[in-house]
Amino acid sequence: MITWEARPAHGLLETAPPKPLPLPRSTASIGGDLRTLYAAGALDLPQPGTGGLVGRWAALAAIGRIDLTLARLAEGHTDAVAILGEAGLTPVPGALYGVWAAKSGGTGAVLEDGRLGGTVRFCSGLSLLDRALVAAGDRLVDVDLTDPGVQRHPDTWQAVGMDASDSGDVVFDGILVSADSLIGPPDWYIGRPGFALGGGGVAAVWLGGAAGVVDGVLAYLRETGRADDHQLAHLGAMHAALRSAETLLLHAAGTIEQAADPWHVASTCRAGVEHAVREILDHAPRLTGASPLGRDRRFAQRLADLGVYVRQHHAERDLAALGRQVLDAGEGV
Repeated sequence: MITWEARPAHGLLETAPPKPLPLPRSTASIGGDLRTLYAAGALDLPQPGTGGLVGRWAALAAIGRIDLTLARLAEGHTDAVAILGEAGLTPVPGALYGVWAAKSGGTGAVLEDGRLGGTVRFCSGLSLLDRALVAAGDRLVDVDLTDPGVQRHPDTWQAVGMDASDSGDVVFDGILVSADSLIGPPDWYIGRPGFALGGGGVAAVWLGGAAGVVDGVLAYLRETGRADDHQLAHLGAMHAALRSAETLLLHAAGTIEQAADPWHVASTCRAGVEHAVREILDHAPRLTGASPLGRDRRFAQRLADLGVYVRQHHAERDLAALGRQVLDAGEGV
């Protein structure tokens, strides 16, 4: 069981790695683990904007370190709860939520004449969740996923990484949207202060996933009982990348709520953590060689999961947007 009473004394990561989930995992097992966390209150995290971001991000990093598919669903639920709270609303009791807002390849939800339509890709938890906050144009809609107009297509998710995240496409077939289902006014979803804080929370999950990969590398080295200088150099590089990303996020957690431009802080964090993740994904298999990639399912799965999940960062597009922010600020870096 994951509990958050004991926070890391320093930083966002516990010194000792958490106990991993049993294998094999599946969509059903991950769904059961998510329900267990919810029932135990482990998803009741400090709300963004209340000064508790260090605890919130530490909790998200801890779940990511255990399993990224579980963390993907947990992060989505906690983000939805935070969004509802920011709008002055209360979540439906007992409901697990997601946030489905992707607009990939020209797809996306649309709201026309009071009805929700369109296709949304990359919907995680499409069969496990009870409700979802769906971005439709400039509006955000709270959708009951038992509505017969919610058409799920899990076969569209073919990735090995994040394979148990219950992801896929969802088609909304003319769902009637009441006024009570609309969250905030037009353009509220991306314009609210909490949007940047939620983006930092995703980076905290990436950090936890990267820590899980390093945990696997350390377990491999200790099991083999030897490490040559080349392997130690790779390990040192991974450690430096991980702790640098953690420090960046920790600093942001203490400053972003008071920042004049919180999205600039969040964008910097996301870029920094994504860079560290790429470093770790590069060094880990070069250190271990092929054996654990072919013989250790947990290690191979962690690498695959992290490689897929971190692509929520849009690589050079997001870096270009960050560069534009820096240039337009008219100040030094």
